[in-house]
Amino acid sequence: MTRLPLRLPCWLSAVALLILLVVAPAAAQPPAPFRITHSIDKGAQAQVTVTGRVFNDARADAIDVYVTAEALDGGGKILASGVSYIGTVTAGGSTGFVIKVPSARAAANFRVLVTSFRFGYANQS
Repeated sequence: MTRLPLRLPCWLSAVALLILLVVAPAAAQPPAPFRITHSIDKGAQAQVTVTGRVFNDARADAIDVYVTAEALDGGGKILASGVSYIGTVTAGGSTGFVIKVPSARAAANFRVLVTSFRFGYANQS
C-alpha cells in the first residue's frame, strides 16, 4: 500500500505567515520613551565624568529614574559602570545627570541608558 504525501492547503501556510508577522512584533519589547544626550570628560583622574540629560517623550511622568553609564572596550565588553539616581523626569520634560565611572580612562566607548523607572504622577509643589 502506497501512502500519498500529506498536502496542506495553500491558505494554511499564508495564515501561518500572517500570524507570525502579527504576533512577533507584538511580543517584542516596546522602546522606552527616553532620549539621552551625554558628554564624556576623561580629565586627569582615573574616573571619568559622564554628564547629560534624559528626555521623557511619554505622556506620563517617569519617577524613580536611574541612569547607568557603562565604559566599553573595543569589543563591547563592559569594563566599568556608574549609576545615578535622578528622581523624576516629567512628561515631555528633561532632567540632567552626572555619573562618575571609576577606572574607565582606557574605555573605547561609553553607553548611557535608563536602567530603572516607573510611570506615575510626580508630586506637584
